[in-house]
Amino acid sequence: MSSRIEGGVAGPDRLSAAVRRIRPSAVNMASQRARELKAQGRNIVDLTTGEPDFATPAHVCEAAIAAMRAGQTRYTTVGGTLELRQAIARKFMRDNSLDYSPAEIFVGAGAKQALFNALVATVESGDEVIVLAPCWVAYPEMVLFAGGKPIMVAQGTGGFGGLLARVEKEITPRTKWLMINSPTNPSGAFLNREELRALADLLLVHPHVWAMVDDIYEQILFDGRKFVTLAEIEPRLKERTLTINGVSKTYSMTGWRIGYAGGSQALIRAMAKIQSQSTSAPCSVSQAAALAALDGPQDIVRERSAVFQRRRDLLLKEFASIRGMRPNAPQGAFYLFLDCSELIGRTTPPGETIASDEQLATDFLMRAGVALLHGTPFGAPGYLRLSFAASEENLLEACRRLRAACEEIQ
Repeated sequence: MSSRIEGGVAGPDRLSAAVRRIRPSAVNMASQRARELKAQGRNIVDLTTGEPDFATPAHVCEAAIAAMRAGQTRYTTVGGTLELRQAIARKFMRDNSLDYSPAEIFVGAGAKQALFNALVATVESGDEVIVLAPCWVAYPEMVLFAGGKPIMVAQGTGGFGGLLARVEKEITPRTKWLMINSPTNPSGAFLNREELRALADLLLVHPHVWAMVDDIYEQILFDGRKFVTLAEIEPRLKERTLTINGVSKTYSMTGWRIGYAGGSQALIRAMAKIQSQSTSAPCSVSQAAALAALDGPQDIVRERSAVFQRRRDLLLKEFASIRGMRPNAPQGAFYLFLDCSELIGRTTPPGETIASDEQLATDFLMRAGVALLHGTPFGAPGYLRLSFAASEENLLEACRRLRAACEEIQ
């Protein structure tokens, strides 16, 4: 039965095709469900959210207060203040050996807005965007919103050579972008210099394909790994690479909502044009805080990355004795991606058959009080994602509960 407008309220038939193409964020929905249960008095260990549990550095907060007191509370340039874009240019040169002018830098309300604006600015109906799976849940949804077709390429087995062959097989005349995230959400997989070199060589053979590189977890790497980004490895790709980053994960500034990108001036202008007709400039005070973060001391970044590695090692030890949940060993970021496929099809104590990873996540939430994300929205059915951006106490308690819950599954 078709929807109608009744009492002045628009039904689904009044919504745009773009909105109907996408789904609500699975991450936000799971986090909201955990919050609701907590509000009802349930003791929930929430490991759904991808944000550091550390405080924003004190000098960053002080810079924001100083900016407010100095009257920096008005609109700024749509694509970010000149001062912040200059600081981002210094960061790109310092950390990535990338030479961007302020005119080649965009600042938005989070790295997510940079990704969204770039896709909306470039993707037309029928265009294809290759996405390496598993991937962050928002990538394919943003491609769909823009009218494009996400082409999911599983990283899977067969090593990097197999992945490279699968990517090349999917390149067509309609391919607009290759999206790269390393270290990746949700698995923590990392593309090293040799692997990025191979991807760069592939892109050189296909000059119509651009690279959208999400480096948001750049500073969270384990076991002495050194970060490198695509345009750094191959300068000939700089003009058709959009390098995206932000202050949220590196400096524990998720709520400040500042992300940025470096790319060709024409693309940066188009992204700012979209922003001028949507959100307009990012928060002025947040921009002042981001400037302080980028130009300030960086020791705290390395210290916090070491804490994440200790948590990773703790979890790998704990999950070695949890039946039915096989963890990956993430090389970066702060997620454990758990292969739970052998639990699918088994029976819970209430007598329900576990038919999917989503049902398994719901079972763990309701029976064990542990909130995790199911893998299907990330492009990996049969998996669960655990964020270890949480205290060791909470992580150990979650493991204790999951171990007991898995023992009860028949």
